[in-house]
Amino acid sequence: MTGRRPLIGISTYLETGTRWGVWELDAALLPAGYPRLVQRAGGLAAMLPPDLPERAAATVARLDGLVIAGGPDVEPERYGAEPDPRTGPPARARDTWELALIEAALSARVPLLGICRGMQLLNVALGGTLVQHLDGHAEVVGVFGGHPVTPVPGTRYAAAVPEETSVPTYHHQAVDRLGEGLIASAHASDGTVEAIELPSAAHWVLGVQWHPEMGEDPRVMRDLVRAASGS
Repeated sequence: MTGRRPLIGISTYLETGTRWGVWELDAALLPAGYPRLVQRAGGLAAMLPPDLPERAAATVARLDGLVIAGGPDVEPERYGAEPDPRTGPPARARDTWELALIEAALSARVPLLGICRGMQLLNVALGGTLVQHLDGHAEVVGVFGGHPVTPVPGTRYAAAVPEETSVPTYHHQAVDRLGEGLIASAHASDGTVEAIELPSAAHWVLGVQWHPEMGEDPRVMRDLVRAASGS
């Protein structure tokens, strides 16, 4: 890529009592794989710490593209469900901030990529629901697995990654009912929705269930960066 590199914002999250050196302080955190993937794909990475939801539109207005990172389960109340016993504790402040970022990006037509939780939150933002637990999809705590993902022909995802690929994965929740306007653009062998998108040539919006920042394939992020650069 030549010329101006687009600025890609990536949502971060707060952790209390984080230790480094002699310090124990609250920290806004993001696994380094996210900015590294943006950089490898040709973009400039900007970490977005949680803020007031009313500032989301002003934040997104400074960006060329937005990534909503992976993380904890979306609170079931957000999509009208009672919590399953296996659903993790709510991260209400993070849900509120990232939903505001998603809504701002959709309104401003800023290219948007949701990763794992980010894909699930995108679906919820558009009125969809989630499966709260999938047996066998995160078998070893803290260890990424892998499985093949098959693209749906004719979709934006298939244009970026036309063949079946093995992807790094760590999740136990998934998309159930699709949100308004969304289509499924990839599936696992068991039928789990692995990618969703808005089928609009004028607005790049994609969510993936897996963690591209933990793998070697930059094509999804490269496609976001291309869209964010206006090419």
